[in-house]
Amino acid sequence: MAKDIIIIVINAYLVCMMVFTMLYILRHYFVSLNRLFGRQRLSHHDIIDDDFFYVTIIVPMHNEEKVIDGVLNSLRRCDYPHDRMEIIGLNDHSTDRTAEILDGYVEKSRRDPNGWPVITAFHRYQGPRGKQNALNDALEVAKGEIILVFDADYLPPRDIIRSLAANFKDPEVGAVMGRVIPINTKTNLLMRLEDLERTGGYQIDQQAKYNSGFIPLYGGTVGGFRKSAILDLGGFVGNILAEDTELTFRLIVNGWEIVYDNRAECYEESPESWEARAKQIRRWSRGHNQILLTRLLPFLFSSKLSFRQKFDGTLVLFIYLLPLLWWISWFLLFVIWFIDDIGFAQWLVPVAITLVHGSVGNFAPFFQIGIGSLLDGSSRRVLLLPYFLYYFSFSLWFTSLGALQAFVDVVTRRAVTWQKTERIRAT
Repeated sequence: MAKDIIIIVINAYLVCMMVFTMLYILRHYFVSLNRLFGRQRLSHHDIIDDDFFYVTIIVPMHNEEKVIDGVLNSLRRCDYPHDRMEIIGLNDHSTDRTAEILDGYVEKSRRDPNGWPVITAFHRYQGPRGKQNALNDALEVAKGEIILVFDADYLPPRDIIRSLAANFKDPEVGAVMGRVIPINTKTNLLMRLEDLERTGGYQIDQQAKYNSGFIPLYGGTVGGFRKSAILDLGGFVGNILAEDTELTFRLIVNGWEIVYDNRAECYEESPESWEARAKQIRRWSRGHNQILLTRLLPFLFSSKLSFRQKFDGTLVLFIYLLPLLWWISWFLLFVIWFIDDIGFAQWLVPVAITLVHGSVGNFAPFFQIGIGSLLDGSSRRVLLLPYFLYYFSFSLWFTSLGALQAFVDVVTRRAVTWQKTERIRAT
């Protein structure tokens, strides 16, 4: 009897996983076709209005001496009225020359007020380190109602402040997200694969979600939010790594809209080593799964969201848990192989579906990358798609490790430590 119950439970789990995986495959078909043939929803960045918001731009920094010049020089050359903006360099426990370099830019902006936007330094050496904690402190001194955030390794183009800020002319918009494009794609194979992944994730997935009335994600950089909305919600949660995704779900549960602005492009330095990429994936998975475990029920029971938003949002929340669920599926397949008489074909079905999903779903190869490359006018990049088999396997492992860490975080309520991505570029 006990053996029969175990077999029933294992088979039920495997069936659920196959259905769950097929939903992801169908979702990626849908967003790809929507981006290619559907009606494209535009952001509000083309609004022409001479009544400019006062904007605060926050640049979080921790040991950024290699890249700080690039982001600050780019921002000070922006075409947004300089008397309607301030730039806060948010130095969070840096131990290199970041503070010294930042103070130099602050002094230059004071000496040349007509040519430079106001640059201030917020040096933070007290309290727990981490982007979410640093942003909470910076919001207390920020003058603008509209807060835009750029990580220190980004190179914002001249018009991006104007493009992002215009979206807040709609009073229902709580946050806006632009498109991220790697700038160091020619470095090695990993960089080219990351570039393809970004293409699928932004050019296709984010835009299609915005087209369809789903939930585009605020990504924590190349975007912004209303300060009053965030403060009303209690600020950023200190013990969650993915502060951007957490903010997205808290905003939409409380009735705010998230806008994706595909034409607001900004350039980033992506990790150039497999080790750095592994740490980044692991951190993303850990933070994302923390949100799944703590925000899923409020999201599902929200009265302000449609069924389609809840359906797609649930799939988004589970995306970084899926690899761990696959490992469990494969383990259970071996268990049932030894305790029950099943054929090889029956055993192979879940494995085949998992591999199919790896080809068309989890990291947006084939469909989304192919169409994204076509829309970007660089279709030759699809020749790299066969390499995604290794890239997928690599990501599968470190995503699973991050998911396990998230479970321990939530159960033990241990403090999490922000792991910074190592910078390569020197400016």
